[in-house]
Amino acid sequence: MVYDPSTNWTLVTEFVLLGFTSHPGLAHLLFGLFLVMYAVTLVGNGLIMAVVWTDPVLHSPMYIFLGSLSCSETAYTLVVIPRMLCDLLAPHRPVSLASCATQMFFFVALGVTDCLLLTAMAWDRYVAICRPLRYGALMSQQICWGLVMGSIGGGFAFSSCLTGMIFSLPFCAPNRIPHFFCDIPPVLSRACPGYGTIEVTVPTLVAMTLIIPFSFIMLSYACILVASLHMGSTQRCHKAFSTCGAHLTVVFLHYGCAIVTYAKPKNSYMEGKDHILAVSYTVLIPMLNPLIYTLRNNEVKGALRKVVSQGRFFHNG
Repeated sequence: MVYDPSTNWTLVTEFVLLGFTSHPGLAHLLFGLFLVMYAVTLVGNGLIMAVVWTDPVLHSPMYIFLGSLSCSETAYTLVVIPRMLCDLLAPHRPVSLASCATQMFFFVALGVTDCLLLTAMAWDRYVAICRPLRYGALMSQQICWGLVMGSIGGGFAFSSCLTGMIFSLPFCAPNRIPHFFCDIPPVLSRACPGYGTIEVTVPTLVAMTLIIPFSFIMLSYACILVASLHMGSTQRCHKAFSTCGAHLTVVFLHYGCAIVTYAKPKNSYMEGKDHILAVSYTVLIPMLNPLIYTLRNNEVKGALRKVVSQGRFFHNG
């Protein structure tokens, strides 16, 4: 830490992530639990990526988006969970501002990428159900991959701006952060006073980045609901929504935790409550997503059985 006599502040040059300090006796139990959950996440997302890659039946926009989401979520968990597992065994290790900024950059970039991919998936379902005769033109392979690359580019562009804004601030002592990774609210809570514009702008930008795509998804599903009710057939209506059920479940899980965590002012950060939410969106939800998509999708289950039984992982390696 460095003392600045001109402002009478003690400036921080590194952070100490306290992690789960309120449960030190549970460190090894939490390590084992999170390690198993992480392994399930990697296996689940790996299987989805494998079946989408190897089965020609799944080479359609809906499953290209799903494979891209699994790839993004795998990278997303790599940014947070390995460091968290290490800190459970060797807590209170300092992290430089540069390392903290790097972790936040990739975490935000991949998190926003997930949001945009989920939005693109909602658009795909809207076109498939509400504009079926134009589906081939509106969701061609070129458009599909353009939306994937646009989601990735949008996520990294937004993260560059946001991380740059946050780490342009000076950080004041204490340098101990009651969290297990460099998330936006706890890091922003260590910013020195007197930078109100940025401290208000950052939560506003994050909230808009969540609320605008979520509103678009809800509007898409409102249109799907109206179109389904006009189908005149209960069976067709049920089939239309059966293809959307897994996506809607993931959307509510993903956006629910994110909006509760980030669409709030800086001074509302609460250590205990936010720890639980953070574990939900960094460990639990990435593990549940592949399970939800696999269990609720007959095509994915069929392709998965085919891949495992024929050993395609090895034949395509």
